[in-house]
This record gives sequence, C-alpha cells and structure tokens, in this order.
Amino acid sequence: MSGGHLFLTAITCIVFMALVGWISWRKTRGTTETKEGYFLAGRGLGATFIAGSLLLTNLSAEQLIGLNGSSYGYNMSSMAWEVTAAVATIAMALIFLPKYLAGAFTTLPQFLGDRFDPTVRRMSVLLFLLGYGLVTIPSVLYSGSLAVISFFDVPALTGLDDFEALVATVIVIGAIGSVYAVFGGLRAVAVSDTLNGIGLLTIGILVPVFGLIALGNGSFFDGLSVLSNDHTHKLNAIGDAQAPTPFGTIFTGMIFANLFYWCTNQYVIQRTLGAQNLAEGQKGVLYSGFFKIMVPFLMMVPGVIAFHIYGPGLGTIDEAYPRLIRDVLPYWLSGFFLAVLLGAVFSSFNSLLNSAATLLTLDIYAPAREKARGRKVDDAELVRVAKIASVVIALFSFVVAPLLYFSPAGLWQIIRVFTGFYNIPTVVIVIVGLFSARVPALGAKLVIVFHVVTYGLLRFVFDDAVTLHFLHQYAILFVIELGIMFACGWLAPRQEAWSFVRNEKVDLTPWAHAIPLSITLMSFVVATYLLFSPIGAARSEGPGMAFALAIAALVMGNAVMWARALRRPRLSHQ
Repeated sequence: MSGGHLFLTAITCIVFMALVGWISWRKTRGTTETKEGYFLAGRGLGATFIAGSLLLTNLSAEQLIGLNGSSYGYNMSSMAWEVTAAVATIAMALIFLPKYLAGAFTTLPQFLGDRFDPTVRRMSVLLFLLGYGLVTIPSVLYSGSLAVISFFDVPALTGLDDFEALVATVIVIGAIGSVYAVFGGLRAVAVSDTLNGIGLLTIGILVPVFGLIALGNGSFFDGLSVLSNDHTHKLNAIGDAQAPTPFGTIFTGMIFANLFYWCTNQYVIQRTLGAQNLAEGQKGVLYSGFFKIMVPFLMMVPGVIAFHIYGPGLGTIDEAYPRLIRDVLPYWLSGFFLAVLLGAVFSSFNSLLNSAATLLTLDIYAPAREKARGRKVDDAELVRVAKIASVVIALFSFVVAPLLYFSPAGLWQIIRVFTGFYNIPTVVIVIVGLFSARVPALGAKLVIVFHVVTYGLLRFVFDDAVTLHFLHQYAILFVIELGIMFACGWLAPRQEAWSFVRNEKVDLTPWAHAIPLSITLMSFVVATYLLFSPIGAARSEGPGMAFALAIAALVMGNAVMWARALRRPRLSHQ
C-alpha cells in the first residue's frame, strides 16, 4: 500500500469511526446515571437499535474470514449456523421475550435465582463469566487483531514483528472498544452497533459485487454467469457427513446451540431486555432474523467467488477473503472497510464486556453487599462498580488475548468447543424453569454438574473414542438433562409450586404482525436452503422446475396468509 493510499485509508477510517462515536455520544448523554439506564439503556431501545445491535454483536472478524474460508475450501454447508439462527429468533420473539419482559429481568441469572435459588444463580454466573473472561472476550480480540493484521499487513507498515504487531493491535482495538462499554453503557453499545451494522451491510453487498465484476473481467453479469455455471457443487448447502456442517446436525444439536445463543445468552439477549415495549422487542428480534438470512450471500458467496478466481491454490482457506478484499475492493474504500471491520470487532468485544460487567455487578456484587449491609445498593454505586469491572475485565483480556498466538491449535480447539460447557445446561434449565412449577433447584444443580463433567470427558478424554459429531452430542445431552430435571421434579418436587411473578415495566402488548412475520421468516429459511441445494443453484444445469414450483408455493402461501392477517381487526401494536 503506497503512502498516499495509506493516508487515505487512515483518514477515511478515522472519519467514519469519529462519526459513529459522536452520534453514539449524542444519543447517550445523561442516560447512564441509573442502573436501568446503564445496564438496559433505560428500557428505551426501539426495534432498529435492537436489530442493529443483535446483528453486529453476532458478526465479527471470525465470521467474515471463517465463513468465506469454509465456502472457499468446502461448500455452503456452514451457512446452517447463520440461516437456522432465524428459527431461534422466532422462539425468542414469541416465547422467551414476553416472559423476560413480564418479569422485568436485567440478567438471565436473576431469573434463575428467582425460579430456583441463589446458588443456581451464582453457578450460572460463574459459568458465563469463565466463558466470557477466559475464552470468548480474548478470542474476539485475538481474531479481530489477526484480521486487521492480515488485511493491512500491520508488521510491514509499522516495522514491528508479528507478535509485537499483534499486541499493539489488541491494545488499540480493546482500548477503543472499551470506551463504549465503560462510559456509555448498553445504549452506546446499541447505537454504535447499529451504525456499524449499516456499514457492514454496505461492505457486505459491495464485496460480492466487485468480486463478480472481477470474475467477469469487468462485467458483473458475466461474473454471475461463471458463478452459476462453473463448480456449482460449491453452492451446495446440503452437507454430507464429511462437510464442515453435516445437514443432519441442523435437526439435532444446532437447534439447542441456537436456542442458547439467541434466547438465553446474556450478552446477546441483554439488548432485547432493554426494549421500550414488547412490540418493539419482537420487531427487533425478528428483523435480526432476516439479517441472518442475508449472511450466506454477503459472507459466503465471496468465498466461492475467490475459489473461481484463485482456484484451490491458496495457502489456507482463511486467506480467501483477505486476498479477495485486497484484489477487488477499490483503494478508496479501504478506510471504510477498515472502520467497518473494527466496528464489527468492537461490537462483539464491548457487548461481551458490558454483559460481563452486568453479571458481575448485579448478580455477584449487589447481592453480597445487600446481604452485608441489610439494604439495597444505590444506582450510582452499581454503575461505578460496573465501570471498574469493565476496565479490569478489559485489561485482563489484553493479557490473555495475545497468548493465543503461542499455541493457536490447542487454544482454538478449546475456543470452538468451550461454549458447549454451559450452553446446553443453560437452555435446559431456562426452558424447564419457565414452563414447569414443581421442578426444584436440586435438578438445576445436578444438570450443571453432570453436564460440565460429562461434556469435558467427551471432548477431552474420550474424544478419539467417541466420534459422533459434537452437535449430535449436544442433542443427546439435552434429552438426558431434561430427564434429570423432570426426574427431580417427580422424586423431590418443590413443596410450594413456583409461580411467575409479573413485574411489568413496559407495555407488553404483542406486535400484531409478529406471528405472520415469523411464518414469512421461516419461509425465507426454507427458500434459502432450496436455493443452495441440488435442485437450485448447486444443480449443474441451474435451478429446475422443482425449485420453481417450491418457491412459487412459498410465495403463494405467504400471500394468502398476509392477505388474511391484514384483514383482521388490529387489537395490538402496529
């Protein structure tokens, strides 16, 4: 990159990031003094900010590089992680969110403490904090820093060696990202996420467009013709047993992995808990589901384009997207791309930081201080402690993240599977807790201990002997742990049935179109799989009659449904 190009990249990046920071500051002035203002954005988030924040919280450098690398090296099967997440957003909007808002919960462990007992609350907090602090937060910083180094060759630009460049990049990214979480609270996170989300969608559209133009030697449509007629097996999302994501896993463990992530993971659901009312929360969650449908087109098709341009000769599959960016993106967009990339990393980092501080403050510090003092902790103290906790967690992550450099294979393996230690038991406990009245706290405690021990043995002791895909293992453990919970409810039920105590702080009138839009969202899931299948784009002759008839049936079904839905009396939020 020449000196002039480097200067333009730096200036455009700084301008866009400064704009995001200024707008975020304007939107958050005077809103973070109270507990609800800092942790839940004053329960005032609308659908746009919820959807934008959910999108950016979920997508980071790992997805940009990893998903494109998977489609470059294999096929589209890994889109399952993105597309089927839309099903979980439907469950969140229609089932979980109404309960969470009716109870006015700030954290998921708060609900678990109310439903079971304080010990279950502390156990769940411990699992979340260990996962966030030791693995998830450092890995986001590490992968984001590697992405920046890969795209912009930081060692060559700065004269630092690889590790020094990594440390410097981690600190810069972490320090800037921390500002939003520490000083602005959840509202600043949500606002900055939404603005960066617009940038991410813009870049996500431009990269495949420029890629197809390059593939077609200057013609977009010629490039599209090459993509749709050559190596069409790359466009197949129906993965076999050897694919990165076998198709069968969609119907087993992936269901529960997505339910955990979108319905019970504190750092994801926290922005939905800050919704100004149920209708806005449902809109935001469902809109984010439609964004997930777009991910294969924005973050996997470029990997297939890279295969057409470069063939299978790249050193590793993770080089595909950075190489494509360097070759097809105009230099005058490089600064904007850098800002968007950093924004995606900031989003995941500061969302995790904000949620970890929330859990530590509200589920550990506040109960302990209230027990010691015999009175509630005031809001100003809670906000101050949360800011201190955010700084401490951030500094800790600055130390841990660069250590991944020295043992990437082993630590990346731990990162890939670590959420398995707490995702399935959390989903089991929350579902049983919400929809049963007699299952005791003992069941939740047994499930947590059983899962941690069993999953650890499966992944790190008997990993060679047990060859069943880890997503199938999720499903088996889910069923067993449900059995443990219900067995405890039968053998040692609560003496007094638990009853849900409503504590409504926002309007809980549901959105009138939540169910019809959910059905349409499911139709998009089906249509996306039909497109990237052997009867669609992966067919050597192109999509055939079966594809056309299936899509026509989906369109007609949705048209009839919406015609009926729009004729009904509108008794709820529009």
